[in-house]
Amino acid sequence: MSGYRVEESRRAFEGRLSTVRVDRVHMPDGSVAEREIVEHPGAVAVVAVDDDGRVILLRQYRHALRDYVVEVPAGKLDEDGERPEETARRELIEEVGLDAAELTELVHFHNSSGWTDESTTVYLGTGLREASADGFAPKAEEADMEVFRLPLGEAVTMAQRGEIVDAKTLIGLLLAAARLN
Repeated sequence: MSGYRVEESRRAFEGRLSTVRVDRVHMPDGSVAEREIVEHPGAVAVVAVDDDGRVILLRQYRHALRDYVVEVPAGKLDEDGERPEETARRELIEEVGLDAAELTELVHFHNSSGWTDESTTVYLGTGLREASADGFAPKAEEADMEVFRLPLGEAVTMAQRGEIVDAKTLIGLLLAAARLN
């Protein structure tokens, strides 16, 4: 047993993207502390590498940073009953118009365990082919995304120089490069 016990839990905020829960937690030393936790359904990301060794990247506006960020295709686990691999395939099709013959799980990680339960599963996508998302129309920031391709090694160099700052993208690029080399 961990020595930590939740005395009370209440929802402080329920939004479109997440919920904030406040827990009163009994600590092992007998004290009680409040912890704010952002509940999140989880996410997936795909490092899609074409037959020429180029990775598919997006430049997307992220309002929290008030800037454009270079990322791999990704999305929330927000469809009931959809497995992470299915979500990864759907997001790849919706965001960049490609499907992957093979999706290989690279890693499952916790984004920031100090304040959220969000986790992300990152896949390597290979055997890319054009595909269309039936009935999907990009909205808001997705309608403004720039899709581009770079040699995987060049993307890794950008990550090492600090030009790519998105965590799932950094993790995915480095693991995909290690896997493919």
